[in-house]
Amino acid sequence: MTRNLIDRFLACRRIAVVGVSRTGNDFSRMLFRELLQRGYDVLPVNPGMASVEGRPCFSRVQEIEPRPEAVLLMTPPTLTDTVVQDCAEAGVGLVWLYRAVGSGAVTESAVNFCRSHNIDCIAGYCPYMFLPKNGIPHSWHGVWAKLTGTWPKYA
Repeated sequence: MTRNLIDRFLACRRIAVVGVSRTGNDFSRMLFRELLQRGYDVLPVNPGMASVEGRPCFSRVQEIEPRPEAVLLMTPPTLTDTVVQDCAEAGVGLVWLYRAVGSGAVTESAVNFCRSHNIDCIAGYCPYMFLPKNGIPHSWHGVWAKLTGTWPKYA
């Protein structure tokens, strides 16, 4: 994976976020709000909710019309494989499998599925790290990634 792919994802304006929490102070909700504030058309996906931050919530990616340009998965790994299959069925060609600590949404089988179905996949990282003026601790997380050699490079 390259930084070019991350930049391409963040250049998309219509992004579905799968796994947005019911809890208002959950990290997924904070990131959702941040993307909204930055002018993204953010589409929440969570089958257990009718709306998120005043926006209608979808049960599956396939329900979204017109389809999103990209999908951010903030799901537990047990749901990731199903969601990337949903993305393929919906015709979405760019996904981000969120990870900050632990495995996040990343699974080897989901990454392999994306490869075999021509879906560009960012496996890991947190989008906050790559947003301009992202504040602390996100900028420090980026500095740490650079110091440890895990920061993605441009191709």
